[in-house]
Amino acid sequence: MTDITPHTVVAEFNANDETGGTSVTINLPASSTLLADAQLGDSISINGVCLTATDLSTSPSDDGGATTVPSFKVGIAPETLRLTNLGDLKKGSGVNLERAVRADTRMGGHFVQGHVDTVAEIAAIAKDGNALTFRFAPRSAEVLRYIVFKGYVALDGTSLTVTKVDDGAGWFEVMLIAYTQEKVVVARKKVGETVNVEVDVLAKYAEKSMAGYLGAQGEMLVKPFLEGMVENLVAQAMGGHS
Repeated sequence: MTDITPHTVVAEFNANDETGGTSVTINLPASSTLLADAQLGDSISINGVCLTATDLSTSPSDDGGATTVPSFKVGIAPETLRLTNLGDLKKGSGVNLERAVRADTRMGGHFVQGHVDTVAEIAAIAKDGNALTFRFAPRSAEVLRYIVFKGYVALDGTSLTVTKVDDGAGWFEVMLIAYTQEKVVVARKKVGETVNVEVDVLAKYAEKSMAGYLGAQGEMLVKPFLEGMVENLVAQAMGGHS
């Protein structure tokens, strides 16, 4: 994650821009280097949604002075508005931003594509010491098949570890430590608000491959096996750490 700060905000949400579509302009902190080597057409994730930069410029700051801050604009397709919560953005909304990963960088967390699977509502928030546990109820309960205990899920673009899942009740939980609470927009949201959810794409590939191998009944047969396999692999990779 990069440039996830309270000062990264929506400067303008235009539902009818010069192209007849929807666009969003984002202002970054004056000290930000996120756009230092950015080019028109680059991919930039906004709250976990991969979008294309259509304008790179500077905008007046909101401090009432004459200073300017780095900014960029993206267009949002109708399908993206239907599948994500970006339509809820307004001027002043805080957002998570992330540039596309480079091949020469260190890989951490899990692979996040910026392709949102569904939207989830915050069902509950509970304190646990200085940490916060968030419970999410996804709009499409089918994504729970790819969400496993100690596995990964991306919420508004933030890769987080799953601490509990209840398939029957239709929810999952994650815990935010104090450091993460200061860095991501999820921590500033309230019960009833929503997040964009992207599940682990590797679980999808594994399921499809196994289902094809087992035939027409593959999906029904492979689901419990796949969930157990993923849980074991994640537990081994993490060495028992949460």
